[in-house]
Amino acid sequence: MRKTLRRSACALALALAVVTPAACSSATNSSSTSSSDEIKAPGADALNGKGEVGITFWHAMSGTNGETLQKLVDDFNQQNQGKIKVTLNYKGQYDTALAAYKNASVQQRPDLMQMYDIGTRYMIDSKSIVPMQSFVDVDHYDVSDIQPNIAGYYTVDKKMYSMPFNTSMPLLYINREAFQKAGLDPDKPPTTLEEITADARKIKETPGETVQFGFGATLYGWFVEQWNAVANQTLSDADNGRTGRVSKVDLANDTNVKLLQWWQQMVNEGLAMKLDSNTDNGDNAFSSGTVAMALESTGSLGSFTKGAAAAKDPFTVGTGYFPKVNAGDTGGPIIGGASLWITHSSDDAKERAAWELVKFLASKSSQVTWHTSTGYFPISKAALSDPTDQQWVSQKPQFDTAIKQLQATQLTYATQGCSVGVMPDIRKDVENALQAAVLQGQDAKQALTTATDTANKQIADYNSKLGG
Repeated sequence: MRKTLRRSACALALALAVVTPAACSSATNSSSTSSSDEIKAPGADALNGKGEVGITFWHAMSGTNGETLQKLVDDFNQQNQGKIKVTLNYKGQYDTALAAYKNASVQQRPDLMQMYDIGTRYMIDSKSIVPMQSFVDVDHYDVSDIQPNIAGYYTVDKKMYSMPFNTSMPLLYINREAFQKAGLDPDKPPTTLEEITADARKIKETPGETVQFGFGATLYGWFVEQWNAVANQTLSDADNGRTGRVSKVDLANDTNVKLLQWWQQMVNEGLAMKLDSNTDNGDNAFSSGTVAMALESTGSLGSFTKGAAAAKDPFTVGTGYFPKVNAGDTGGPIIGGASLWITHSSDDAKERAAWELVKFLASKSSQVTWHTSTGYFPISKAALSDPTDQQWVSQKPQFDTAIKQLQATQLTYATQGCSVGVMPDIRKDVENALQAAVLQGQDAKQALTTATDTANKQIADYNSKLGG
């Protein structure tokens, strides 16, 4: 049975207090602090006398994820028969879904949109949505069950703009058998780049080892964002875009230069496999047993365990925290995945119906189903205490690493992630720098400086179009 949560919206602000100590007086009382032209969410009476209200929901979930989402929506439709009917519409992968939303007219837009994490600032700037905070305020909806580090990503200027839905965490994955053969303890995976190097050397020197490389990870921009967050270092001004609009980024910082130089050295020594920015290639390198250590999100755990069992030399998958560039780094990783956005229209009933669906999908029971069916991290703290959920985690002990890692991460501007409208482009700029340095041997500082210059031009162009 779904539980209706109706305590103080101030709980979200308290959860974010490490970042915004004044949040409880300003973030959640938008009726008294917002400008007169801010969109206000409709109340529950918006559905009165409307009959069955039909809404559309655009999403980017395929395969098992899409099937699970359909099941949840079917359950919602059955519970709200004669009142609300939701129609799902798959719009392709994240980038394709974002493009579809950008190209849609006001009349063509969905009532509810699933948007990936780095599309957050664009959705805010589009002025086409009703901030989720407004619904929270109108209903006095209790947000204390939402994992604070997850809610934190989608909170900008002390306001939660969207509801987290499918959430992932980055992990270090290891081949436990390769560690054991090398005399390493698989229960103590490396925690720093230096330790990865040391372990990779031992694995390479192990007689009869079938693993070809100690380390191998995709040249993925998301990983670089993680390393900066773990270093508790922001990538941009305006506190990572959390207290104002971003005007510039610094991708050529000391953390990133050291990271790229380390990666170059690992490849040059034959300790790391040369991989490109295609995540499929990096995932296959680990699943096949070609590399002993890899980086990926929690969403890859299922495919990794299946692949490892079917590999030429089967092995057991182990997990560790996302590694630090420096041992003294005090931050933690950023969540990934996507959230739910309610689009603004002239129809209050549709906006309200979309909010009812959002509450259903964010509920403990729905999040238990979502977590145990897909492997995504539940946004609900209570879901992790559910017997069904706990049984699922007990069968996949590797996932417990993600739970502990999230709970150990303090919410700061760095761990909230960089919020800028052209973040998808900046991520690609970083990947170009990774390829230039690791694959082509370009000087790390120069590659990152080029990426910074390109990114700052993209930011300037974006802000110019907004008139900012």
